[in-house]
Amino acid sequence: MRNATSRILAGTLAGSLLVAASASAQSDRSDWPESFTVGTASQGGTYFVYGSGWANLIADELGLSGGGEVTGGPTQNMALVHGGDVALGLTTMGPAAEAVAGESPLAPGVPMDNVCALFPMYETPFSITALEGSGIESIADIPEGARIGFGPAASTSDTYFPAMLETLGVEFDRRNGGWSDLGGQLQDGLIDVIAFAAGIPIPAVSQLEVQTDVNIIEFTEEEQQTVLENFPVSEFQIPASTYQTLEEDARAVSMWNFTIAGCDLPEDFIYEVTKLSLENNDRMRDVHRSAATSIPENIKYNKVLPFHPGAVRWYEENGYEIPEDLKL
Repeated sequence: MRNATSRILAGTLAGSLLVAASASAQSDRSDWPESFTVGTASQGGTYFVYGSGWANLIADELGLSGGGEVTGGPTQNMALVHGGDVALGLTTMGPAAEAVAGESPLAPGVPMDNVCALFPMYETPFSITALEGSGIESIADIPEGARIGFGPAASTSDTYFPAMLETLGVEFDRRNGGWSDLGGQLQDGLIDVIAFAAGIPIPAVSQLEVQTDVNIIEFTEEEQQTVLENFPVSEFQIPASTYQTLEEDARAVSMWNFTIAGCDLPEDFIYEVTKLSLENNDRMRDVHRSAATSIPENIKYNKVLPFHPGAVRWYEENGYEIPEDLKL
């Protein structure tokens, strides 16, 4: 009888502790935002798919109202997060470094110091697509004055790809627009080439493959080396399995992407966002398969932005070291 009574008391105590813990967890949410927005990029690009899916995952699991927002991409997302216009966003390390240094084309002279990193997303390859009927099979084949679409104005592609092609001796007529729109223009003959900087597979390219024959153009070894020497990028191979068009891996260059948040957001909120994102990689890959590299081991590729204290707490609890100079 005494043992039974002890078990009942123990069970009652455990239940009381769970209720108290639950109440405490609820009270910890008192300073959380009631809703949030994730700054992505244009429709038809990987940022929009990844960011919108990630937003939905957070909203569903944490019981908040949230979603993705179409933006101009990494450069604008830095400005939107810094100014508090969106809570979360996606950016690329090149534009992030410029923004932190006060060299963003959107706000020259304004260091964007209210932007913190959360976790790595994937590498953004720089790749080129043309219609098969154009006869353009290499960068050297791009004719003088070719109309090239570089994505949304001030995007990673628009910021870096024109300068890369100029360094490689290409003379072109520069065009801007969302990836889906540029894909339609390419198919209609209104532009000659699209120079993409987006996670793969790029939805607009996959759609083009279904509708017409395309050439996915790789860098030569010499072209790749020239770009590596002049820009903040690394070597990359686009796997042949990425697109139906590719018969073998295609040589390219790439730049890493990270999710970002306002540094002034509540630590507990960002801790839960980070925990949810990094402990459910299968669900992140359901959002977009490029999330296969959205894993904590890749935090080393951020050398620019401080990590949010909530993210730091999750990393350190799970045995990952954050350098002191990347902590607030």
